[in-house]
Amino acid sequence: MPVYLTANAISAINGGDVNTKPLVQVVDIKLIGSTQERYRLLISDSVLTQHAMLATQLNDRVKSGRVRQGSVVQLIEYICSNVQNRKIIVILNMETVVPDCEIIGNPKMLNESDTMPQKSVPDRSSGSTQLTNNKNLVAQNSLRTNFSKGNNPSFQNSANNVQNYPTMVQPPYQPPPSYKNHGAIMKNEAPARIIPIAALNPYQGRWAIKARVTAKGDLRRYNNARGDGKVFSFDLLDSDGGEIRVTCFNAVVDRFFDIIEVGKVYMISKGSLKPAQKNFNHLKNEWEIFLEATSIVDLCPDEDASIPKQQFSFRPISEIENTENNSILDIIGIVVTVNPCVSITRKNGMETQRRILNVKDQSGRSVELTLWGDFCNREGQQLHEMVETGVFPVLAVKAGKVSDFNGKSIGTISSTQLFINPDSPEAVALRDWFDQGGKDVTYQSISRDVMPGGSKNEIRKTVVQIKDEGLGRSDKPDWVTVKGTISFIKTDTFCYTACPLMIGDRQCNKKVTKLGNSRWLCERCNQEFEECSYRYLLLVQIQDHTGLTWVTAFQESGEEILGCSAKELYVLKYEEQDDHRFANIIRNCLFTEFLFKLKIKEEIYGDEQRVKSTVIKAEKVNYSVESRYMLDLISKFCTH
Repeated sequence: MPVYLTANAISAINGGDVNTKPLVQVVDIKLIGSTQERYRLLISDSVLTQHAMLATQLNDRVKSGRVRQGSVVQLIEYICSNVQNRKIIVILNMETVVPDCEIIGNPKMLNESDTMPQKSVPDRSSGSTQLTNNKNLVAQNSLRTNFSKGNNPSFQNSANNVQNYPTMVQPPYQPPPSYKNHGAIMKNEAPARIIPIAALNPYQGRWAIKARVTAKGDLRRYNNARGDGKVFSFDLLDSDGGEIRVTCFNAVVDRFFDIIEVGKVYMISKGSLKPAQKNFNHLKNEWEIFLEATSIVDLCPDEDASIPKQQFSFRPISEIENTENNSILDIIGIVVTVNPCVSITRKNGMETQRRILNVKDQSGRSVELTLWGDFCNREGQQLHEMVETGVFPVLAVKAGKVSDFNGKSIGTISSTQLFINPDSPEAVALRDWFDQGGKDVTYQSISRDVMPGGSKNEIRKTVVQIKDEGLGRSDKPDWVTVKGTISFIKTDTFCYTACPLMIGDRQCNKKVTKLGNSRWLCERCNQEFEECSYRYLLLVQIQDHTGLTWVTAFQESGEEILGCSAKELYVLKYEEQDDHRFANIIRNCLFTEFLFKLKIKEEIYGDEQRVKSTVIKAEKVNYSVESRYMLDLISKFCTH
């Protein structure tokens, strides 16, 4: 059966047509790009050829052989963009009509003079439309395009009306008046097309996307060689399930930070696309949108039910044990315990809140979930009250960060979202399992107290094993957990005076000296200041049933052991000179049993090599959890 390509298709697309859905032939295919696979096609309408770029989501069409040299395809979604002063057709969607066909006609490359829409390619001898044919082509005065879906009148043309070939252009997107940029309007600007997020790529001209905000990050300030700045990001989800992150800097932050609300649907256009920074962006999209001064963000006042509220990709807790550190993932489970909220001083000197939960699911494992900042007093307090009253809620965590700090655990980040008793099939199934016996099932934590043969990220050791097994003497430190009792705390030098100045986004913390004028000097920063910081440097003796050892506890772990800040203890001893209260604080810690997460590493002091044990985390023993661990350990050994 003869195959007819759409007459004048290349010229029409270059003239602005995006609606005809023409039939064209793939004359050549070339793989380009060193960091990312991209295919450049040479397409033909039998008279002219034009270079086209294939959207990456269509790469599998080439890899599978569905599109190859000679294939006749129908362009479903496409756009013509200027790339380095050349016009390139970007193919967003297409269908293969004839998988293999000889080259039709004798097409030639489109010249610059051909970039304006042309009505036909006349035969100078006869005045009629000329089509070069071969075995698969029959030239007719009236062209009809035949393919598997039947005749399509949009492809029909004749010699009598070729001079009036209509160039069909999609009307430009007109945003509603709210939040519209009122700057100067560029003339002859290409129209913005509403396209799926998955189809976005840097080779497009003007575009628009309609999507829901699923997460909004905090406003962050930074300092680098170019000066101070501010930035925030938000995540979008459209009706096709495509996700992408949008980032704003400096003046653009002022325009859009107060406008963007989680859960609302927006129309966004005139942003630039850049490669996503995977260190900070967990979404499955190779691109990221950066809004600019000319960008438009318009709220859609009518709710769009076709765009889901949220999109999850839940992972069983048992899989987290083998997940790479710093991975971002979604989990859902039953909250079984909620610890009190505590104040923590971060490395940059800023105070924040921390609350630890334990979550389990049908996989028979539980994981420690650490809430930071506002999560502690918002969802954390609600969860605490529910568990206290005997209600064990279902909790879905969107974009939690995996940490191997304490075995394997999950922590919240700025883009994390928590959903208590969400309305989803996974939540219903989890609730049914828990109510029908799951609450009585013994489970094992992947965050701490891992039994022998479990994850090597968290290993229980006794004091004597630290020495006997030579822990800390390899190139890398050893991380172990020791259940021990505090038997002594050195109180003559329990803290040091530190520099409070910020270096970038972190506090200096270098030891400072006091000057005669009641001021402090930091030699590292070469600055003086009136107030310094006080940071713990505790030397603690711990012991278990096998022996005793010395460990060092710094700021956060010191606060966990003593229950107060270093400054409070310093003021009590040296300024108020209340030796009785000071002694009571120290005495209350003695003979208290903790689970010590230790970092053990050999260090050189002068000419001497010594193994140093540093407390990374200290937590009072929860005897209910500890008893469950011991029972599981006994049953483990009884099976051998």
